Order: sequence, then C-alpha cells, then structure tokens
Amino acid sequence: MNKEEFTKKEGSVFPGKTYVEALLTYVFEDQRDYLFHAMFQIHRAHVVMLSEQGIIKKKSAKVILDCVNRLEEMDVRSLSYSPEFEDLFFMMESTISKEVGPDLASAMHIARSRNDMGEAMYRIVLRDHVLSLIGDLISIKEGIIQQAEDHIHTVMTAHTHTQPAQPTTLGHYLVAVYDVLERDLNRFWDAFHTINHSPMGAAAITTTGFPINRERVSELLGFEGVMENSYDAIGGVDYLLDPATAILTSMTNTGRWIQDFLRLATVEVGILHVAAPYVQVSSIMPQKRNPVSIEHARAIASSAIGEALSVIQMIHNTPYGDIVDTEDDLQPHLYRGFDKASRVYRLMNAVIRTMEVNKQRARSEASQHCITITELADVLTREKGVSYREAHKAASHLARKCVDENRELADWNVGEVNDLLKAQIKMTVALSDKEWKGIVCPEEFVRRRSVRGGPNPTEVKRMIEVRRATLKKHHDECEKIKGRLYEKEQQLKNVRHST
Repeated sequence: MNKEEFTKKEGSVFPGKTYVEALLTYVFEDQRDYLFHAMFQIHRAHVVMLSEQGIIKKKSAKVILDCVNRLEEMDVRSLSYSPEFEDLFFMMESTISKEVGPDLASAMHIARSRNDMGEAMYRIVLRDHVLSLIGDLISIKEGIIQQAEDHIHTVMTAHTHTQPAQPTTLGHYLVAVYDVLERDLNRFWDAFHTINHSPMGAAAITTTGFPINRERVSELLGFEGVMENSYDAIGGVDYLLDPATAILTSMTNTGRWIQDFLRLATVEVGILHVAAPYVQVSSIMPQKRNPVSIEHARAIASSAIGEALSVIQMIHNTPYGDIVDTEDDLQPHLYRGFDKASRVYRLMNAVIRTMEVNKQRARSEASQHCITITELADVLTREKGVSYREAHKAASHLARKCVDENRELADWNVGEVNDLLKAQIKMTVALSDKEWKGIVCPEEFVRRRSVRGGPNPTEVKRMIEVRRATLKKHHDECEKIKGRLYEKEQQLKNVRHST
C-alpha cells in the first residue's frame, strides 16, 4: 500500500482512522467509565462561582445548571465514541450547547481550560479510590487485631532467615502485621491529602484575567485547599506518584506476610486452617484443600504492583508541565491498581476473620530446634554472674550437642546440663531443676520478654489496646471525610435552586 492509498484509507483530516481505533475510542471509554460524574461536578462548581463573581448572570447560571443536572442523569453506558468529537469533554459541550444554546454553553467555559478541569477530574476520582481503599484497610486491620487478641497466648515459632529462631506468639506476630498495615494506611492518608487540592483556576497554566474565586470552587468541590501556584497545579504530578508508591509499597509489604500465611497453611506446618469457603479441592486428588484464596491474593498483589510501576514509568523523564503522558493513558493504571489492592485486602480479610489455628501444633513446633537456647545464656549471665561471652559459648556447645545427638533441649535433664556447664565454664555454676525447666519452656521464654514491644501476653494486650484506639480514629476520620464529600456533592447538586 503506497502513501496515497494509505491516506485515502485513513482520511486526510483529524482524526485519522487508526488514531480513532488505537487511541480515541479507548480514551473515550475510560473517560466515560471513570470521569463522567466528576466532570459534571466541576461544571456545577465553576458555573456557581462565575455567577457569584458576577462574570455570568444568575439567570444564565440557572439555565446552565438545570441542563447540567438533567444531563448527568443520562445512562452513561449508552455513550459511545463518535469521530465528530475528540473526546467526552467535547461531546458533552456539544450536547449542552444543543440544550441551552451556544452562547450559554460557551459562557460556562470562561476562565477555565481542559487542563485545570482534567486535573481536577483526576483528583476527584482518585480521592474516592483512596478513601475506598482506606476503608478496606481499616476492615482488614480490624480482623487482624481481633485474631491477635484471641491468640496472645498462642505460642509459635518466630523465624529468621527462614529458620526456627525463638518462641513468640501468634498474637505478637499478627500485631507486627497490623503495624505494617498501619504504616501502609498512613501512606494512603498522605496520598489522599496530596490529591485533595483543587487546581481549578489555573486554566491552561497561567490562570486568567477574569476575577474568579479559586477558593470558592475548591470549597464547592470538597477540596482541602487550592494548588496555589498555577504552573504547579498543571505541571505537578506527585498527586499521581504518591498513590502509586503507596500501592507499590503496601502490596509489596502485603505479599510478604501473605507468603507466611501460605506456609502456615501447608499440611506439613499445619498451623492455619483456611475456612471451607476459601479453599478448593483438586480435580484429581480429593484429599487436597488448596488455599487458593491466599494464592490469588498474592498474584493480584503482584499485578497491583505492576499497575503502580506503570504509573511511575510513564511519568519518569516527562517534562514539568502539561503533557499527555500523565493523562488519559496513565489514569486507568491507577484505577486498576486501587481495584486490585482492594481485592487483595478483601480476600485476606475474609481468610483472616474465618481461619482456625491449631494451637497444639504451633506449640509443638515452638518446643523444637533448641529455639529457647538463648535463654540459657541469658540466665547464666543474669542469674549466675557468668560473662555473656562465656555463657553464649556454653549455650552454643549445648546446641551443637543437641544437633549431633538428635535431641531437643527438653530431652536433657538438669544434671546433664550442669555437667556440661562445669566442663565449659571455668566458674562453678549449677542450675536448679526449676531454672532448667524455665529455660526449655517456650511459654516461659515468651513471658520473660516483657519489655516494650515484646511477645509477653500482657505487653501484646497493651499494644492491641493502643492500636484499637488508633484504628477507631482512622475509622471515624474516614467516615467523616466521606460524609463531608457526600454532603458537598449534594449541596452542589441542589445549588441551582438558590442561584
């Protein structure tokens, strides 16, 4: 096909056939599916401000607002791309023009641009996604903290380098998971506050010569304030990077403890029992209880990370200003990232709230592999005055003998241990039977770790109570903001009656 034939097929005016098929149709559908209602919110707020500032007549504003509110009720799914219009924005502009006339339709665009309007639409949609995910995070944190409280006495093995290390409790471990989620939650709150500022009034990039009131539009749309510098309002993209990096970090964090859950749910470990609604049986091996809900959560978390990385990569090395790379092609990656992160949290919330714990199996594992041996060194130093170097040397020698002789610590009687200590330590020391039983007991090991942040049940209970209070604050703040934004939206819809 030569150039003339290709041009004839594509067309000689904008938009070309391939441009429509490969780009504009996709952009239109994303705008329709994600941005439609945000667009109409901005129409209303801007028209109200223009009327209050005397830039357009109140009578004109009422006609426009009545039209805007009427059109927003249309079935948005019925809209499809037409080459007559570049995008959804121009399609709606044409529709409004047919309803109220071209003069009034054009008046509503005084002192604004697709630039500041587009940025505002993205921010409105993104803040809703962030608030929704914050709600999911709060819910899973509630489930985790309840399980933590139920298992403050459930002794289990803590691992380092994937090897049995020391006794802890499931409650202590779950509070650790909770704390990771708390930091993730705070990252999303930070992202929300970065997003929740209005760029309206920046117009194309240098504001306008009309006497607008940027603060009023910000207030009507429920924003916390304005993006003061108009260049920054159009060119700044950290409001996209903050939620992307929050998704990236949170899903990376979550993938790590999800991996732990899968290990604990294996038959060989057998500590976690995933409830029936969240397992599948094998098509050929009827004995299998496959914890696929956790596997799916792990996979979806990785996919969410991919969406977040796409956002960062698309922004990287773009100029600081209005640029298409940060707009319609990028936004759906964030929306999908939030959707996938939400699915991960909802899946794991269901698993966590319904799972059963084999306490006996956890305790049995915590009594193996010499994992209380550090307490021997501690007792020798703390109670017997042995230098920690010598005490640790003696404990190491006993640990090696356990491995060599295939014995657990509890298999040794105190007389054998004292003989070993006598041979290893120059000082004459002896442990009582009570002291030795305390050393080999995982529950006693946990009880003695009562310093701040340790696994001692009383300390874990204290941590849970502190976190419950903070969780309530998160919940109340989230509901307060959702309520305020809903109220602002309803006020804006009703403002036509008083304009």
